[in-house]
Amino acid sequence: MPALALAAMWALRGTRWGAPHSVLLMALALSWLGDGAAFFFPFFDDELPIMLLTFGLAHACYIALFWRYLAERPLPRWSAGYAVWWIVLVLVLWPLLGSLAVGVAIYGLVLGGTAVAATRCDPAVVVGALFFLASDTLLAFDIFVAGAPDILGVAVMVTYTIGQGLIAFGAVRFLRGRMPR
Repeated sequence: MPALALAAMWALRGTRWGAPHSVLLMALALSWLGDGAAFFFPFFDDELPIMLLTFGLAHACYIALFWRYLAERPLPRWSAGYAVWWIVLVLVLWPLLGSLAVGVAIYGLVLGGTAVAATRCDPAVVVGALFFLASDTLLAFDIFVAGAPDILGVAVMVTYTIGQGLIAFGAVRFLRGRMPR
């Protein structure tokens, strides 16, 4: 995430810095904290709750960025499909979540909210948010489903990296075209 944040800052050079720039970098910084939760927060016995919190805050930043600053179109009707994704995910995982059930369900709402908000944006942002959603969906199965295939860990990181990269690319493309120089 630090490399992606630097790339975004470099790509945005020459534009007047504004709130959307800061919100994008905050989302990337919070994602980095989530990625390195065990390193950045070693005093927690279980890194998962802090990961949910930092990534949840990153998604809140993305929702604000997409909804307030990057929106190009109204919310499409098909975005309601993300509600179906959330319901199915919660129904399938609920019996496996234990004490984290409510937190994971809330995180899923925020994650789905990111994907919904992204549907109003540049196509790269839409696809990036879908990859991010896929990444965290795979991660949930990797964490909570006993006997999940080892390849899920690789798939999580590939979809996560593609997702974050496309979100940053789409945001930069939009901001370079819209922000005064």
